[in-house]
Amino acid sequence: MKKLVSLTLCATMVLSSLALTVDLSPFKISSIDVVSAASETESAKESTPAKPTTTKQETKSTTTTKPTTKSTTNSTTTKPASTKSTNSAGKDADKPAAVAPKVEEVPQNPYQDGVYVAYGNAYSKGTEGAKVTIKDGKIADVELMRTSPKLIDRDVRNNFNGLWQAYEPMKNSLLGRTREEAAEADVVSGATRSGEGWKLAVDRAFERALTEKPAGEVYFAGEHMGVDPEGKYMVFANYDKTKLLGVKVYPLNEKGEAVEASAMTPEQAKTVYTIASELLYRGTNAVAANGMEADFKAAVNAFWDAEQNAKIKNNSKYVDGFYSAYGAARDKGVERADVYIRNGKLVDVKLYRLGSNLLDRGETAYAEVVKANAPMTAKLLANGSYIENYSDTDAISGATESSHSWNEAVERAFEKALKTPEGGKYFEGTFAGVDNRSQVLVLADIQGDKVTKTAIHLFDQNGKLIAEDNLTEAQKALIAGLSDGLVKHGANLALVPGEELVSAAAKAAYADALQNASKVQGEYKDGTFTAYAGAYDKGANRADVTLRNGNIVGINLYRVGVNMEDRGETAYAEVVKAIPIMENSFMMAASREKAAEVDAVSGATSSTSAFKSAVDGAYKKAEISEAYKTAYLNGVFAGTNAGKSVYVMVTIEKNVPVKMEVFYLDEAGKVKANDTLSTDELAVKQEIETPAAEGGMHKYAYRPAAFGDTDAIKALSGKVIEAVKAALEAAGR
Repeated sequence: MKKLVSLTLCATMVLSSLALTVDLSPFKISSIDVVSAASETESAKESTPAKPTTTKQETKSTTTTKPTTKSTTNSTTTKPASTKSTNSAGKDADKPAAVAPKVEEVPQNPYQDGVYVAYGNAYSKGTEGAKVTIKDGKIADVELMRTSPKLIDRDVRNNFNGLWQAYEPMKNSLLGRTREEAAEADVVSGATRSGEGWKLAVDRAFERALTEKPAGEVYFAGEHMGVDPEGKYMVFANYDKTKLLGVKVYPLNEKGEAVEASAMTPEQAKTVYTIASELLYRGTNAVAANGMEADFKAAVNAFWDAEQNAKIKNNSKYVDGFYSAYGAARDKGVERADVYIRNGKLVDVKLYRLGSNLLDRGETAYAEVVKANAPMTAKLLANGSYIENYSDTDAISGATESSHSWNEAVERAFEKALKTPEGGKYFEGTFAGVDNRSQVLVLADIQGDKVTKTAIHLFDQNGKLIAEDNLTEAQKALIAGLSDGLVKHGANLALVPGEELVSAAAKAAYADALQNASKVQGEYKDGTFTAYAGAYDKGANRADVTLRNGNIVGINLYRVGVNMEDRGETAYAEVVKAIPIMENSFMMAASREKAAEVDAVSGATSSTSAFKSAVDGAYKKAEISEAYKTAYLNGVFAGTNAGKSVYVMVTIEKNVPVKMEVFYLDEAGKVKANDTLSTDELAVKQEIETPAAEGGMHKYAYRPAAFGDTDAIKALSGKVIEAVKAALEAAGR
């Protein structure tokens, strides 16, 4: 592996007028955010790129996963009271004196309860992290993270395969442990370095939780990584316990990968060198060179991020993680923001414009709003947060209202992330809610945790809001009664006789509005999630599930053929009849738990079971904090190549791919018989279908690549591998 540009600089050189040189010896990383097999099997001594850092002095820092601070209080006992003998009447002289019982003081818990996020030592592939919930001095919950250079938790299957089955054993070995016990936890074979990184992250989380921090210590000794919110630069900062020792600066490309030395222009190399020198000398007070203001701003933000990750006393008011919130609602729709927060800064954001049914309009939204999305995203990332005191001058021209609403949504997401909530269950303002079948829209005005007013709108059969002028007198009366009743009785509103369906829909919409106004982050991301289940040699079952607040608000089920395309009316007659019944059943169920209890449709029992598995798979993909981290869902999953000439089935057991089957398709999309296959086709099929060792992972389960001794076999295997990757993607969490 070639090496990235690394800048070496002594403090004396920084402070003198001596010429500074840039070491441009090749240090290439083609995909810095991917953990390679070598990264786990190499000795742990290569914790960072091998090139020397830009350093102030020759002092080396050493780190360990053992706790550096033992914060236990020794138990003490009270001495027994002094005894005296008395000769009164000669009766008590020989009696033993009463002895006071020993009273043991319980050691005081030195840790404050709370959620703490910390990272292990950074290296070229990212770093390990842990979000630790500490209660009564023990680990009540822990989420282990393996991050990319942007320091956002990676999808498990995109990490080194040794980690795929390391998460759960490692988590289980840490739960319920004290700091000292966690430091002694065994790491998982095959993921030694990551295991030690997780333990170090957990130990640092405990250190941050200390009521009294270690005297004289400011930083966690070691290498720490930071990235600016715009993703322009990655900075490594090396500290001992009291000071900065060295700095490395790496420019990032659009994919978040480090720019290779061979691809770096002389101007780019000069910029990186100048930035590193100034960061080492002045840190976050670095003074930008003329013409480099934008680069310096981004690099300083990245350095600040690394510094926050290094600080024992991290003063961020927020808990790192994913949060979603809504802006100002009105009858024509609302804006939503999904954000990632780290060290109190916005590091990723996606903005949505929802229609009156609270479903994402995407490219069908107003043209000016669609055009405003990208510049507003860039503005928020550049700010690293929401924009305080947002005014019309901050808005994107042509989309002022949406710009304000997006900013408000991001602000509310930050409030959800507060370590210490500001009080109250709900945000104040107007919030929209819609029942999961899009029959009723409720706009609720909330002040002081109370709904002060509601406005109710009805949808027609085409999903459009019925204008007030087109409402019947009976509908107007019903709306008025429901609106008044929701303000007075809320969720306890009684259903209106004769209008039970509309009444129930209004109550559901009201509950949805309250969830959208809640300051507590839900368990699932909103959006549409696709999952497959029940694949076999004639196709598979697909579910596109749209969720809002954990409820199913839209669903489409498909029976796909070996070309992975919807078979529609050409599918088996019983399945065709069962699909609309199943869709209606899932909509009626609404929740994950009730969806799992949906009855099988007579004549399509196996398909019903597969669709239920697919729906549950969609929920698993929507989980914000995964109940358990796995690379893949269990079952049989299928995929095809872009040319629809190959169909592959992958069997997943214990969340690991163990078996693969290859089918070749003719021009009509039908499976070719084995006796019609060419020699090359049979050779590739045999290679892929060669079974794994007993209980082992299939050899093409981890970053499969084309193979072959001839151009023909290489081309054919490339198509098969493309289908394998599609099947693995379908199986992925």
